[in-house]
Amino acid sequence: MRNSKRPLPAGRNRWQVFRLVIFPIVRAALLTGFALASPALSRVRLGHLHRGNMPMKTEITPLLIVTKLEQYDYAGATAIAAVMLTASFLLLLAINALERRTRKFMTMG
Repeated sequence: MRNSKRPLPAGRNRWQVFRLVIFPIVRAALLTGFALASPALSRVRLGHLHRGNMPMKTEITPLLIVTKLEQYDYAGATAIAAVMLTASFLLLLAINALERRTRKFMTMG
């Protein structure tokens, strides 16, 4: 906080400083936070959507998996879980690639 009174770089306003300096530094952390928060939010909504479960409209993946398990369709439940696991893994890879790219960009400039 002691540097909060420093003048802005020459010819830059606050928005430009945020967009060009601060945002590139925190972009990967923000994306990781959003990616990690989305499964938690879907689990919170599970109870609400379970009550109004309309096929092909409000179904969510955890509910589909439970439904398949209740119908003794273990292969179907495993397939859905494998697709979700693969999607999560690809999302994490994309976030790591973006973080690497951001880190590379920050060391170059």
